[in-house]
Amino acid sequence: MTVGHGASATLGCHQTLQEAVQLLTAHGIDAVDVVDEYGRTVGRCTWWMVLRAVADGMDRAMTVEDVLAAFSLEDETKKRNARSETPDAEDDSSAAAELERLRCELEEAHRLAETMKTVLDAAYEGVVVVDGNGGVREINRAYCQFLGIRREDAIGKHVTEVIENTRLHICVQSGIPERGYIQKIYGQPMVVHRIPIWRDGKVIGAIGMLIFQGVSEVYEIFRRLQELSREASRKEKNEATAPKQEAATSAAVGVERIIGRHPTIAAVKQMIRRAARVPSTVLITGESGTGKEVAARAIHETGPHADGPFVSVNCAAIPEALLEAELFGYEDGAFTGAKKGGKPGKFQLAHRGTLFLDEIGDMPLAMQAKILRVLEEKKVEKVGGLSETEVDVRIIAATNKPLEEMVRDGTFREDLFYRLNIIRIHLPPLRERKTDIPSLLAYHMERLCRQFGVTTKSFAKEAMEALIGYSWPGNIRELVNVVEWLISMVEGENIEREHLPAYLSTIQPMAASMQYGGANIADRWKEMVYQSERERIAAALVAANGNKAEAARRLGIHRSTLYEKLKKYGF
Repeated sequence: MTVGHGASATLGCHQTLQEAVQLLTAHGIDAVDVVDEYGRTVGRCTWWMVLRAVADGMDRAMTVEDVLAAFSLEDETKKRNARSETPDAEDDSSAAAELERLRCELEEAHRLAETMKTVLDAAYEGVVVVDGNGGVREINRAYCQFLGIRREDAIGKHVTEVIENTRLHICVQSGIPERGYIQKIYGQPMVVHRIPIWRDGKVIGAIGMLIFQGVSEVYEIFRRLQELSREASRKEKNEATAPKQEAATSAAVGVERIIGRHPTIAAVKQMIRRAARVPSTVLITGESGTGKEVAARAIHETGPHADGPFVSVNCAAIPEALLEAELFGYEDGAFTGAKKGGKPGKFQLAHRGTLFLDEIGDMPLAMQAKILRVLEEKKVEKVGGLSETEVDVRIIAATNKPLEEMVRDGTFREDLFYRLNIIRIHLPPLRERKTDIPSLLAYHMERLCRQFGVTTKSFAKEAMEALIGYSWPGNIRELVNVVEWLISMVEGENIEREHLPAYLSTIQPMAASMQYGGANIADRWKEMVYQSERERIAAALVAANGNKAEAARRLGIHRSTLYEKLKKYGF
């Protein structure tokens, strides 16, 4: 289906009757040329022909080529000429009524299709639909975000070109449903359903669903079932050790460590999956408390070094005089007070694993030069040593400082910056993804209550509104501290607004400050999503220098969709 600017639309002969309806309705035209795979015109599909096909009960999945065969253009023209030569007022009235009925039916079908697409896009779980040949006919937003692709790039392709290790095309061939199967995507095990679609005794396609984005969610459900079973049977033995065992069973790994479904976090998760597949150096940026070490561990646990050690070093917490010895180790007698027998450095301890250099922006210039040498030569020399030791270490650095400005000011080495800045991952502050605050509160509340062995508490609506309206300058670290404080200070199981720390309970809900009046919390969340989308569109337009086609490509949406959103948000 193609529409050129200022030109008439065309329809492929292998496209469906439903697609013909959508094209004619969308462009308000009465007829469209039908072309073959070589672009040659093979016929003309008219609005009258489409209505007759629907009225005669033809399958809307039927190709336009078959519709042309059933209703030739010549026969259609003869019928219309015959009507014009022998007009009959009663027949015309009846035909007009039938035409209006069919038009209403088609419009209702179009609205239903749009509603179903909206439902699919609103679902958290990834959903993909393939036809009888294994071609992708529909894929929702959640699946596209997980795969890091645009919907337009997936539609029409064979499912094996879009989804790694899929068996949907095999499900279509066999007609056998596969429920609860494990499928690896980007090296991460996923729990999926594959369900064939039957019609008139034949399999015409299949639906694939990502039920759990990671097997630890299955472990978490299993843990909850065990917990319910224990409560029902009132077993008392092993109660003391149960919280630790449960925490170990349900511990999240990889990208599952990162809680949230905001588009910016979905993009971060996708970057982490891609970065984990290669050994390149990663630079993680973001404000203090946004979870840079959590992201670093996710990269480590998802990549080929997952079986090796993860060693973390805070470059700002170690005195400059001791930093070299801490990173590279030292030999026996290297300096006064040195440990007898010497000590291995963090690089050696991280051999065949990952070394996380946190707060790299606070590293002294002299040490930066030595770090650069290790990155280039893959060798370290202990303080007081005479020989070098080879190390196989994946380096992940993090900072909350603007390294580009530091490079211009001469406080950070330019060559080290470019060596670290191979893969750049930026973590957004919590105030820019407020829709994730309820999920983060629930996750850390359950985690800490399980760790402390206390009953999980829930948040009242007013308390949740105050927490969402807060700006969270300390980001996720501050949120976890608040949750721990609430667990310790609140006696009951319900957390009310007055239970919050004083600096939180006295602030006005964000919605009130934005003059939402009596709008409920769902409306406020919706406004947050709208605001976030508007900011993303504005950023894409700036990055594309006003080029709308390029901005649409950056956003992963069709250009016509971008035009609608520009009109919606008043750009």
